[in-house]
Formats: sequence, structure tokens, C-alpha cells
Amino acid sequence: MLRHTLATLAYRLEKALRDAPSEFATFRASESSRTPVEILAHMGDLMDWALSHANGAERWNDSAPLAWSAEVERFRAALRAFDDRLAAGGISCDENRLFQGPVADALTHTGQIAFLRRMYGSPVPPKNYFKAEI
Repeated sequence: MLRHTLATLAYRLEKALRDAPSEFATFRASESSRTPVEILAHMGDLMDWALSHANGAERWNDSAPLAWSAEVERFRAALRAFDDRLAAGGISCDENRLFQGPVADALTHTGQIAFLRRMYGSPVPPKNYFKAEI
């Protein structure tokens, strides 16, 4: 179920990122809010953190955001590495904790990015996620 959740996260995030205007990366909804690229950097950090837990050596890093396209690729690579580790089995922590911490947080941030797209004036097209092939 955790690996399917990661696939769902990837699917939903890709939908939220698809055709986003280049200026969207630095859109700030308010003075104190994160930009989409800052949120995406945090999401990459969450996947790195989850992988470190799965490997039994918990480590957190607060990454400075890269350029938008590089940050998208960094997130994809971090998610893929975490999923590959889960597929290999024998992880060193409770899968429920991985879900309730970094994975659920990343799902929340995916929703934030989608919401920011709407605020920016470039909404994500609707989708029936129940019917999606993930």
C-alpha cells in the first residue's frame, strides 16, 4: 500500500506540475507563504528523509531550492530512490510512520501546489482520481 501511495503521489504531483507557466515557480500567495519551488524542494527533502529512515540512518536536510526544472527532477529522483528502497524490502523502520510523516506531508504539499496553480490563474484540469490508472 505504501508503494501505491508513492505512485499516487507521483501521479497527482505530475498532474499539478504539467503545463505550469514558468513564472509559477516563484509565485508567492502572501509575504509569509512558500513559493511552489520552495514547496517542491521541501518535498524532495521529505523523500530523502523517508529514504534515510528506511535505511536506518535518519537524516534531515533543508535544501535551498534549485531552478524549477532541476527541482522537479530532484523530486522525481528522490521519490524513485525511496520507492526502489521499499521494493527491495527489509526497511529499517515502521512503514506506518513513513506514511504518517513524510509521505502524508508530501501529499499535503501536492495539494498546496495545485491550489497555488488556481490562485495563480492556471488551474489544474479536473480529474477523477478513482478512475486513474496508477
